[in-house]
Amino acid sequence: MSSRTVAKRGFNLDYMMWLFMRLSALALYTIGLTGLIAAFVMSARTQTDISTLIRWTFFPNPSHIISSDIINLDSWINSFWQVMQMLAVFFGVTHGINGLRIVVEDFIGSNWWRPIWRGFIFILWLFILLVAVYVVLAS
Repeated sequence: MSSRTVAKRGFNLDYMMWLFMRLSALALYTIGLTGLIAAFVMSARTQTDISTLIRWTFFPNPSHIISSDIINLDSWINSFWQVMQMLAVFFGVTHGINGLRIVVEDFIGSNWWRPIWRGFIFILWLFILLVAVYVVLAS
């Protein structure tokens, strides 16, 4: 197995994706903490179990917690939380797919398979994002 060549200096795809991986991780931490703090503010710490709390942190949907004694969440479920869900899905999926791209490119080298794999990974990324956006908007 041969090692990868050193990337060119300046703004290129590898540098931009390296930077994106760091920033998207920070964004995911911020989104998760925002949801967790909001759940605690809405008295979830005394009314739900830990799995429901974590699920609500990333996807605040009142139908997830029907069987609990939490206050009416309809006023809390608004476009802000849908935007937070979309951001979590975008950053999470893109972060994971970029990691997959890096691993695949490490193993295939620089032959004619690389554009085929990049195209397949791009189509996979689009498909997962479209399905996730549909799920967020439909719920």
